[in-house]
Amino acid sequence: MQTEALVNAASPIIGNLGGTYFFTASTLARGKELGLDGMRFYFLGRGAPLGDVEWPVVVSAFGFFTPKLIDKFWNSARTTLSAKEAAPIYRECSAQFGRENFASVDGLAEYCAAAELIINSADPSGLPLFAGQLSLPLAQDLPGRASQLTTILREHRGSAHVASVVAVGLEPRISAQLGPETSWKFHGWTLDDGPEPTDVDRRRRLEAEELTNRVVNKAFAVLTEEEGEQLLHGLRGMQAAMPTQAWEMKEAPEPSPNANSEKLLA
Repeated sequence: MQTEALVNAASPIIGNLGGTYFFTASTLARGKELGLDGMRFYFLGRGAPLGDVEWPVVVSAFGFFTPKLIDKFWNSARTTLSAKEAAPIYRECSAQFGRENFASVDGLAEYCAAAELIINSADPSGLPLFAGQLSLPLAQDLPGRASQLTTILREHRGSAHVASVVAVGLEPRISAQLGPETSWKFHGWTLDDGPEPTDVDRRRRLEAEELTNRVVNKAFAVLTEEEGEQLLHGLRGMQAAMPTQAWEMKEAPEPSPNANSEKLLA
């Protein structure tokens, strides 16, 4: 399989698998133990590899969320837990998701080997969320490790896409609006945030997708044809093992009050 075909087949699966654990029951329960509702745990955990930075840095790395949303959840979450403390905990949530769902998937050893080749060959320059992931340890068990590696691959493409959107001159807000309505709402935008995307915006978004693929293709090109097939086989196996009740992007889960956050939700 050619690299371009491999990337086209693998990327949608990676996008789905690598982020599903964000709002699954076990992740939400872990956040609750720490005093964090779902959205605060999401923003703090996913942004934690950036370090204990100010919220505009997180806005720049995440790319497509409203600054107001990140300001609110990032700052309030850090009153409960530091980014340094949150990073390994959130990484472990990804591993736990793999243990719960992928233990019976065939070919995980080969999948992990191929995924690590891609990650080790990828240039992290200009890709902050991906670069931050590289400093965190990986689980030793295959299901946990496979899940974590998939998350890292997701952050690689996601970071490349944010950079590509900026490079082609497209506002991240407009790019989000050109995606599915559920994605737009999840990122915190409303109809009042207009204006409507133009034909120029639509063309630039296609250019951003092409540029993103160029970045991802370069990293995937390290694989032999056999390794590429093993990567795709593992991804498809994990996809088939996904629970039917797995979280899908619809709208941002409402923050649930608790002892540490109740006054912050006003």
